[in-house]
Order: sequence, then structure tokens, then C-alpha cells
Amino acid sequence: MTCWIDTAPALARLGSAERSQLAELTPMDVPKGAVLFRPGDAVQGFVLVLSGRVEVFLTGANGRELMLYAVEPGQTCVQTTLGLLGEAAYTGEAIATQPARIVLVPRATFLRLMEDSPSFRTLVFSAMAVRMEEVIRLMERVSFQSVESRLAGWLLARAEAGRVLATHAEIAAQIGSAREVVSRRLDAFARRGWVRTERGLVEIRDPAALRRLDAVAETG
Repeated sequence: MTCWIDTAPALARLGSAERSQLAELTPMDVPKGAVLFRPGDAVQGFVLVLSGRVEVFLTGANGRELMLYAVEPGQTCVQTTLGLLGEAAYTGEAIATQPARIVLVPRATFLRLMEDSPSFRTLVFSAMAVRMEEVIRLMERVSFQSVESRLAGWLLARAEAGRVLATHAEIAAQIGSAREVVSRRLDAFARRGWVRTERGLVEIRDPAALRRLDAVAETG
């Protein structure tokens, strides 16, 4: 019978002792929409995502949300890593946006592996470095790229057969804007004939126009 650890390529470089410790853990199935943690929660362990997708958000005092990053198979949650190493509580919220299968490595096991296993430390720090670079790129886009350009790029990246299934509020959280701003920009795109919108759906009519806009970054 195949062990779950054999389905996690990110763990392939671990030694037999580390793999044996992790293999004793039992995967958990998480339904779509489940909240894995909220701001103020204590970090219970290191999460390994085997399948599905988990998105991590920050919420401002005004209620606006910003998606920091998504955790997919083979990726890690930097908030969890920092919380385990620095004994800090979560500042964001994690939601399973697809049904997910995860493994929770208890804090004690995580810290023991960090201390005893160079290969496990390399795995954790390498993944954290990649994630931090992604967060920095996000901050650069939010700070220096126009809402129109971010919206165009996001629509192109998420479209399947020319259609994006998402509400205006969901889009706003993804690109770091407000729902009202996204609605106005989509209305402007629709008037130009670039998209067609209906509740929970954006249909791309002129992808070339969106690609041109995506290539334009405005500073300000």
C-alpha cells in the first residue's frame, strides 16, 4: 500500500529517518470553504498540502481583504513557518478554496526535525525563501501597478475557455483592491467591449486588449 509520503515530491530528498517520522502522521481531508486558521490563532503545526488549494488572506481595519498567497501541493505556508519558529500567532486567515488533503506535522516534531535534520531545514528554508519572494512581488504589484493592469493580468491568468468564475469581491481580494473599484473597472472594460459580465462571471471578449493593458505598469 502506497504511503502518503510517496505522493509528496517535496519530501523526496529527506532521509529514511525523517521520512519514517513523517510517515506515521495521518492525512486529513479538508472540504472547500473550510477555515484552517484565523488571526490570533496559535500555530499548531507545520502543514503539508498534498492536494487542493489553500489561500491565505489579510483583512484590513476597513474590511478589505488581500490574498497574500496560495498554498498548493508541494508548497508551504510562510505564516505557519514563521509562527512555529518565532512562537507568534497567525495574523492572516487561511481558507481551502478547493477540497484539500493535508498533513499536520505537530510543533514538537517540526522543531525536532529542524534541529536534527539538515535536509529538512533546507526544505523548510528554501520553501520559505520562494514564498517570501512571491509576497514581495505581490507588494510591488499592489504598490506600483495600476488597478486596471492588475485586473487585466489576473483575468487572463485565471480564465478557462475565456471565462472567469468569480464575484467582484473575490476578484478584489485577489488583486488587492476594493469591490467597488473592481466593479467600476469591469464596467469600463465592458463598455469598451473587452469583457462581458454577469453575476459571478466575467467573459473575456478581447484578450489582446487585456494583454496590452497587463503590460503597462504605472508608478504613483
